[in-house]
Parts: sequence; C-alpha cells; structure tokens
Amino acid sequence: MMTFLEGGFGAFIGQNLQEFWGFTGFANATWGHLVMICVGLFFLYLGIKHKMEPMLLVPIGFGILIGNIPFHDGMQIGIYEEGSVLNYLYFGVKNGIYPPLIFLGIGAMTDFSALISNPKLMTIGAAAQLGIFGAYIAALAFGFTAAEAGAIGIIGGADGPTAIFLSSRLAPDMMGAIAIAAYSYMALVPVLQPWIMKLCTTKKERLIRMRPPRPISKSEKVMFPIIGLLLTCFLVPSGLPLLGMLFLGNLLKESGVTKRLATTAGGPLIDIVTILIGLTVGASTQATTFLTEKSLLVFAIGAASFIIATFGGVLFVKFLNLFLKEGNKINPLIGNAGVSAVPDSARVSQEIGLKYDKTNHLLMHAMGPNVAGVIGSAVAAGILLGFLG
Repeated sequence: MMTFLEGGFGAFIGQNLQEFWGFTGFANATWGHLVMICVGLFFLYLGIKHKMEPMLLVPIGFGILIGNIPFHDGMQIGIYEEGSVLNYLYFGVKNGIYPPLIFLGIGAMTDFSALISNPKLMTIGAAAQLGIFGAYIAALAFGFTAAEAGAIGIIGGADGPTAIFLSSRLAPDMMGAIAIAAYSYMALVPVLQPWIMKLCTTKKERLIRMRPPRPISKSEKVMFPIIGLLLTCFLVPSGLPLLGMLFLGNLLKESGVTKRLATTAGGPLIDIVTILIGLTVGASTQATTFLTEKSLLVFAIGAASFIIATFGGVLFVKFLNLFLKEGNKINPLIGNAGVSAVPDSARVSQEIGLKYDKTNHLLMHAMGPNVAGVIGSAVAAGILLGFLG
C-alpha cells in the first residue's frame, strides 16, 4: 500500500514538474529566440558601453529581450496576443499614435534659426531624401509590393518615428523590421557617414568657411511654424499628422507664452513616448515573426538607402557651390546633415570639420539642413502615403 502511494505521489509530482517545464522559456526556446536575444544584448552594449543613441538603443535593446523570452501559446503575454499588456502598449505604434507625439516634442526642442537665416539649406535636406526614393525603386526590383517598397524606402531618411508612422499605414506586417532598421542606422550615423563625407570632398572643400548666420527676430521665429505648416500641408496633406505636430511644438517654444506646454512637450512627454516606442518596437521583433528573409532584405536595402541619402546630400552641396560666388559657398561637410537624424548628423559635420580646421565650427550651419531633413522626410512620407495609401 505504501509503495503504491509512493508510486502514485511520485508520478503526480513528475507530471506536475513536466507540465511546469513545458511552460518555461527553456522548453519553448528556438534558435531564433537566441539569435534575437544576442541582437538585443548587442543593442544594449552599443547604447551603454559606446553611448550610441542610448535614449533609443537601450529601450529598444531591452524590448528585444522582452519580446524574445519564449513562452507557451495562449498565455496572453506576447505583444501580438490580443488582451495582453504589451499588445495594449503596442497599440500606439500599430496605429501611428506615438510618432506624432514624438514630432511634437522634436518641434518643441528644435531651433530653426539656422534654416531661417539661410533658406537655401532647405534644398540640402530635400536632396538627402534621394535615398528614400532610391530605396523605393530597389525594393520594387526585389519583388516587394509598391506599399511595402514605400515603407522600406523611408528608412533612408534616418527618421524612426516617420518610418513607424508610414509603415503602420502601408506595411504593418513589416513594421518591426523597418523600425529597427531605421533606429539602427540613426544610431550608427557616427560610423556610417564620415567615410562617405571624406570620399566625396577634397581638403580644400573641407576648409570652406561659411558666413555666420544672421540674427533672427522673434517675429520670424513665430511666423516660421505657421507658414511652414500652411506651405507643406497644403502641398502634402497626407503629412499633416507629423508636420502639424512638429510645427505646433515649435510654435509652443517660440511664441514665448506657452513655456510650460513647450517644456512638457520637449521634456516629460517625449521621454515617456520614447520609452514606450522603443520598448514596444523592440518587443515586436519576436523571432517567430521577425526572422524572415524579408526582414534581412529590409536591413540591406535600408543600409543602401541611408548611404545613398548621405551621398546625395554631400554631392548636392558640391553641385550647388558651382553657382555660388566665393564667400557664399557652402562647406560640403554639412551635406550629410540632410538626413533627419537630429542632432547626430550635424555633430558629425562639426567633428569632421574640426579635424581639418580646429577653428571652423560647422554645427550651427549643419543644423539648417538637419532640421530641413526632418521636414523633408515627413513631406516624403506624406507623398508616399498619398500615392500608395
């Protein structure tokens, strides 16, 4: 009798332990989960050790870890499972709510003085969008649909929120890969851009000194977001969610009468949304849905589009200089800043410029095409959404 009870009890314990094991991450892990966990750890390493865009890479990297903890089906904890907490948080990404809030904060933190002082710098931001349309053509050639190609192309703008906004409308199934690619290349600006800038310029061009920006009045600063909104959104109404919030944030800052709102938009609000967007975008990279041939192709095309965008910005400045008189020429080292990775690409312009002339500060000049790139990528997203949405 005792032996039977012991045998029955032992079988009961064994069965329960077996069931418990079936619900652990160890039992449900695949090689894909392990690969993505390594990717998440790599993002954390870059963000913490090398301080590469830590505000982005740390929440994204940790989100990748969260998204790739293996679990048993039906537990309602995954980001794609209806009713889970992560799925509720992901709603803001999936429906394009977070990106306009990010743009509101960017507007509240951005000084458009350099662009207002020298409006022709706007053309550099436009030229750098060449990468977007180049990647669109490349994606079509690789067999992606027109909508998917449009969403992939926006990676060339190096603008994570815009990439999320557009992909949520055109290619929601590919949003994770597109967003991760866009944020990755934003973080790698100091690595990817310098060699292109040096390759495309001569030593003489790198030493070009630009005239100091003229002083900008408060009236000009206040009028800029109003006029900017009317011009861009009448031209491309599809870009209204992003451009409207960008220019509203800037008006809150420059009007001088809504300081508390500007401080909130450019501080606590954008910080909260950055955490949520980074965490959920990272968690959306579940190995079962992320590790596909399409995702790898997105990364390859995205890298090409970013490189094309940088080439486009630098080479356009060289072309523009053919028509400018001595003393009015633009240093082509600021051409890289036409991509909308604010302010990192402008800092790269400054650092490379100082290597060749320790007294030639290019940061303020580079901020012109840099903020123009933010506007340009939003306009480009609006154009693609208008045609393909």
